[in-house]
Amino acid sequence: MKPRRSVFLIAVSASALAGCVSTGSPRPVAAISHVVFVSLADPARADALLSDADASLASIPGVAAYAAGPHIDTGRPTVLQDYDIGMVIGFDSEADYAAYVAHPDHVAFVARWKPHLTALRVYDIHDPE
Repeated sequence: MKPRRSVFLIAVSASALAGCVSTGSPRPVAAISHVVFVSLADPARADALLSDADASLASIPGVAAYAAGPHIDTGRPTVLQDYDIGMVIGFDSEADYAAYVAHPDHVAFVARWKPHLTALRVYDIHDPE
């Protein structure tokens, strides 16, 4: 799967986290959505983080969906803007998610970027249907 940056998917995921109620339709892109919001000590490094994420994370076996990008200002006061980069990584099973977390490319990515973060928020959403 080729990595695709989709600010829309991140905005939709953030909206879901902000209290939208799921109706069961339309279906998510994957059964498990791993949603990550990153704040960088130096926001000018955002493009470097995105390039590294695209190269390191999107092709890990078991990744069913991938989107990453910066915040988009939609003019809505209820949309949080307190992050530099958002990522949504989807998995079809808990086993795929566990394998991703332990994968050497993911472990190395986290080790490279953790020292450059001022904040990290991670949300895992499961839609079993």
